[in-house]
Amino acid sequence: MKTKIDLNTIKKQKTLLIWGAIITIYGFIFYYLPLAGWLMAFQDYKPKNGILHSTFIGMAKFTRLFSDVSFLKVIRNTLAMGVINLVATFVMAIVFAILLNEVRNVFGKRVVQTISYLPHFLSWIIVTGILHDALSGTGIVNEFLMNFGFIKQNIDFFAHTQYFWPIVAFANVWKETGWNAIIYLAAITSIDPALYEAASIDGAGRWGKIRHVTLPGIKPTIIILLLMNVGNVLNAGFEIQYLLGNGLVQSVSQTIDIYVLKWGISQSDYAIGTAAGIFKSVVSIILIVIANQIAKKSGEERLF
Repeated sequence: MKTKIDLNTIKKQKTLLIWGAIITIYGFIFYYLPLAGWLMAFQDYKPKNGILHSTFIGMAKFTRLFSDVSFLKVIRNTLAMGVINLVATFVMAIVFAILLNEVRNVFGKRVVQTISYLPHFLSWIIVTGILHDALSGTGIVNEFLMNFGFIKQNIDFFAHTQYFWPIVAFANVWKETGWNAIIYLAAITSIDPALYEAASIDGAGRWGKIRHVTLPGIKPTIIILLLMNVGNVLNAGFEIQYLLGNGLVQSVSQTIDIYVLKWGISQSDYAIGTAAGIFKSVVSIILIVIANQIAKKSGEERLF
């Protein structure tokens, strides 16, 4: 059965079609066309020769990459910080949205919500500067711990590896919780108020309403966002690790993005940097597919 093209419909949607074409062209130029650069990972790439005239060496760069002990540590650091950040920011955004929804004072609710998402607009340079001041030997954190007798001498938080991952997680939570909670608040407002009234008639308190109405109501949103965020596990960050890292915590602060900068750009080995980037992209795709299949078999919402 052939579908007839309605010229009148096309004319009415002319603006929409034009913008759709512009976005498609933009995506092709800036997202798909640059993928041709992945060829560098399979070449002994020399900038003077370019991609077309560099020697093809197959998987040699990948072999070198995974035989490098430092890169294996980088994978560990990236995966660990990615998982910690995912769990911390994801859970805190849901909890914050639910708690904020329970606030009955409309003005107070708006003030708290506005203050909570303002840190999202701060650059990581400012955030790391605040962290450096707060966690320094004479910072407010050490002063608080000393005054209340929790410690006897100041702690240099940026000189001990065991503190680095929690600091990164805390920074991400503080910066992104308010912003991430917006979509959950929107999902909560779409829940039928009659369900809350029915729960009240059945004798449910605030916790009962949250457990039996709010959480089931936003469950599809939680699943979809979780599936989308799983693919970003290896995007643990670059700015905060690069700015807070130093020689004393280098063993736990290096991520794949920093490795690419160090070896791919600083050492002019663009092929090894491209290979590391390809590895990160492939793992992200695999994680999304696996998570989506698990959600599909469980009967939950899924991406595709």
